[in-house]
Amino acid sequence: MDLDRQVSGFNVMEDIAPNYQPPIRPSWDEYFLMFAKLAATRSTCLAFPVGAVIVKDRQILATGYNGSPSGSVHCTTQGFCYPGLSSCDASKTLPSRAVHAEANAIAQAAKHGICCAGASIYVTLEPCIYCLKLIISTGIKEVYYEKVFNSGEKAMLRDMFVQEGLVSIKQIHLSEEIAKQGAMFLLNPTSVPRP
Repeated sequence: MDLDRQVSGFNVMEDIAPNYQPPIRPSWDEYFLMFAKLAATRSTCLAFPVGAVIVKDRQILATGYNGSPSGSVHCTTQGFCYPGLSSCDASKTLPSRAVHAEANAIAQAAKHGICCAGASIYVTLEPCIYCLKLIISTGIKEVYYEKVFNSGEKAMLRDMFVQEGLVSIKQIHLSEEIAKQGAMFLLNPTSVPRP
């Protein structure tokens, strides 16, 4: 009998209760994407919330969300980005006041002396080209994102960085089952006995 599968006379593979269905668990990608989505709830950007989580060896190193620079009034506090402008994306000429979620996560890691070389980043929105260059320069090797952002020439530059082996990029999603479980855990006490 295989000793790795035997625990004090209990054979894990043969002695599972009949009709037992183990609880569902998110994949590692779903797990970290949920953290990024939770980080996005802290966003102070009126255009759209974005969250990011930097991960290495399945451990969270730093999180970030998009919003005004630290110490500056939040757009969500004042109700506008610029006087007379409801959100930064409503103007073709004025620059966004927001620091992107990826840049904030990298800044938080740097502020606390955390090395991100060889890490992965999970974001709710595909990084813009400027953030992608920052991610690459930081040494982050993998990008996982939920929603597409880049197109045209920006997508071409992104693809060039991938072909050069500077970074890998993959779109991921939460399964409906995991999203429902996550919502249930957020809306109800979690540390209670299972039915």
